[in-house]
Amino acid sequence: MLSAGPVGAWLVPAVTDRPQVLRRYARLAVSWGLAHGRADTTVDRSAVAVWFRRGEVPVPSAVWMYDLHRVLGPHAPRFALWHAYLDAVVPHVPHAYLAHLATRPGQDDTARALLAAQHRVWDAEGLPAYAECPGGRPRDGVLAGCGYAPRSPILLEPGGPALWRMWRPALDGGRSCGGLSPRVRLRRGVTLSRGRLIPVPPHSP
Repeated sequence: MLSAGPVGAWLVPAVTDRPQVLRRYARLAVSWGLAHGRADTTVDRSAVAVWFRRGEVPVPSAVWMYDLHRVLGPHAPRFALWHAYLDAVVPHVPHAYLAHLATRPGQDDTARALLAAQHRVWDAEGLPAYAECPGGRPRDGVLAGCGYAPRSPILLEPGGPALWRMWRPALDGGRSCGGLSPRVRLRRGVTLSRGRLIPVPPHSP
């Protein structure tokens, strides 16, 4: 979960503000999943997954930015920067995007079962899945146990942690990367200047 990990600390550096801000963001993320994608949960809400289909007409980003600022106030620019990093390296093939996965401690098996139910749907449609995974051991954990393999990481700057891009081919698509290279050929980034996001042109690593 964001509140317990390095990404949460990067998003909200102030420890006293972090739980409340991340709670507000979580509510916003689930509401967007319900409105524009899908949000799955267990009966006891010990695991929640928010999915979006990529390849359809995207939701206008201006609306998302407005909601970020409305809900998060002065914390919104750092969250906008985070999303800009994620959006810069998404796979350019149709896929299902696991945007958020939250579990209670000790409920990894429940999370895997929740994901497996939706993976069967994506597999029936021949749709691969994509997610990001924080931490230094991407081959461990819930996503790896569901068939996701790591690709090159996204480095959150300034001074932030790494997020591993994780790719799960559809079962009828073999084990090839299916459009997501094991390494990013072009590095794309963004920088924050006076509250505005400024794209940085792609360049060779």
